[in-house]
Amino acid sequence: MMNKWKKYKLGDISEINMGQSPESKYYNLIGEGLPFLQGNRTFGLRYPSFDTYCSDPKKIATQGEILFSVRAPVGDINIATTNICIGRGLASFNSKSGNNNYLFYLLHFIKRNIINAESGTVFGSVNRNDLENIDVLVPGNEEQIEIAEVLSSLDDKIDLLHRQNKTLEQIAETLFRQWFVEEAEESLEVDKLGNVFDIGIGRTPPRKEHQWFTTNPNDVKWISIKDMGNDGIYLNSVSEYLTEDAIKNFNIPIIPENTVVLSFKMTIGRLAITTERMLSNEAIAHFKKKENSIFFPEFLYLFLKSYRFEQLGSTSSIVESINSQMIKDMEIPSPDAKRLREFEILIRPVFDKIKINQTQIQTLTLLRDTLLPKLMSGDIRVEMV
Repeated sequence: MMNKWKKYKLGDISEINMGQSPESKYYNLIGEGLPFLQGNRTFGLRYPSFDTYCSDPKKIATQGEILFSVRAPVGDINIATTNICIGRGLASFNSKSGNNNYLFYLLHFIKRNIINAESGTVFGSVNRNDLENIDVLVPGNEEQIEIAEVLSSLDDKIDLLHRQNKTLEQIAETLFRQWFVEEAEESLEVDKLGNVFDIGIGRTPPRKEHQWFTTNPNDVKWISIKDMGNDGIYLNSVSEYLTEDAIKNFNIPIIPENTVVLSFKMTIGRLAITTERMLSNEAIAHFKKKENSIFFPEFLYLFLKSYRFEQLGSTSSIVESINSQMIKDMEIPSPDAKRLREFEILIRPVFDKIKINQTQIQTLTLLRDTLLPKLMSGDIRVEMV
């Protein structure tokens, strides 16, 4: 027999705690104290990653609590894998019924309603009152558990594939360092990137002229820095597209399929390889292989992944951007064709497996995103044992 669904306020079924940022003097990068998050940065994944720690936390989210970003961008959701110091950009949720897995998916389902409750002018944000007063319709606890198990089974597989790809990429990076850095022959030549690749920079049409920007998949994918890293090495999904008229009117450079792209302003060093004809904004460079070049995209990707971009700036400041001439002058190992071919044969299966996994991730993600609203609204009911 199916349980009846009941209407509640979000605050009736969950405890909500707003983050509070410690003084900056307590932040560190050496692992002292608790991991610190000011806002979620692991877009599309269940679990957050951290590079900052806090030795004097003001607000703590305990392991298993749901993390929700309450300042721009509002609505990124993670599950805490350990106790975490949370800053003012985050809120933590704890289900009063003890079913945080269901609450995680419920927040995904009602995220649009939460975003519509945003307040503020320059930066979108939501407060505790906004969150507590969101209307939700939920089933009994047993059905909540069943729904969460269905969706979690898909997310478990997605997480496994992401972890596999991370391991595979680390293997490829290790092999690159062994072949061309640590055990490289003294006679290994180097060349400048500008000599072996045609390096282009993207372009943005006037933002006030909205007709150039679309979300229509039939138009041409337009890469932003935020898009890079969402899929993995091979870039498939973007948030915006440009029309063919925009390309012609503003002479926007076309990025061919299987081309490495690199962010070089503000966020430096983010990388991806295109999977079709694409475009980018002006913060992203692309590397077209020159005619008769022996280099292949994955070799360039691994080189750029291992490159220390901070060495391009002065020793007295953090590099926030580099320019196209700096990129062209970067020195890349230039092995002979035989050596390069041997390396490609070695790592090709690694990158092929990464690409296959990314395709599976896309398929499973689409299935999960299709099922989630139907299960969370009761349009599809799970069998109760």
